[in-house]
Amino acid sequence: MRLLLWLLVVVAIAGAAALLLIPREQTRSQPQATAGPVKASFGGPFILTGGDGKPFSSQALAGKPYAIYFGFTRCGDVCPTTLSRLVKLRREAANDQALRILFVTIDPANDGPQEVGQYADLFNAPIIGLTGSQAQIDRVKKQYGIFAEPVPHAAMGKEMEHTATVLLFDRSGQFAGTIAPAEPDADALAKLKKLVG
Repeated sequence: MRLLLWLLVVVAIAGAAALLLIPREQTRSQPQATAGPVKASFGGPFILTGGDGKPFSSQALAGKPYAIYFGFTRCGDVCPTTLSRLVKLRREAANDQALRILFVTIDPANDGPQEVGQYADLFNAPIIGLTGSQAQIDRVKKQYGIFAEPVPHAAMGKEMEHTATVLLFDRSGQFAGTIAPAEPDADALAKLKKLVG
C-alpha cells in the first residue's frame, strides 16, 4: 500500500512538472512564429483624405521615396520640431521634390482636412497633410505600427501620446528605415541621401 502511495506521488509530481514546462516552451516559440508575418505586412496601401478634402491614395506615392510622420496639429513641440527638421534634412540631402513628406494625423476628431492642410502649409515646404475617419486612421496606424493614445493635459484637457519616429520608404514602397527623434542629424542625413540617391 505504501509503495502504491509513493508511486502516485511521483506520477503527480511528474505531471505538475510537465504542465509547468509546456507553457514556457510555447511562450518562447510564439514571437519567432509571428515575427515573419508582422515584418512582411508592415506598411501597405491606404486611402485617406488630403488637406484639399479629396481622397488621397498611397498609389500616388509610387516611383518616389517618401517619409511618413504620424502626429496631430495641436502637438506642442515634438510634431513641429520633427517636421521642421525633416524639411531641413530633405533640402540638405537634395531638394523639396526629391522626397515626399506625409503628415498623418492621429487625432481625426480634431484634425479635419482644413486643419491638416493649414498645418502642412506652416512649414513653407511641400508636405502632404492627411486625415480620415477614426476607423481609417486606426487601420493605417496598425499597418505602420504606430502607437497613439489620448492622455490628460492640464491646459488642453487631452493630449495625444504617440510614436514620434519618422518612417522611410523607397521608390517601390518598401520600408527603408527610420529617423528617431534623438538620432544625430548626420546619421539621418546619410539615410535620406541614400534614399534619394
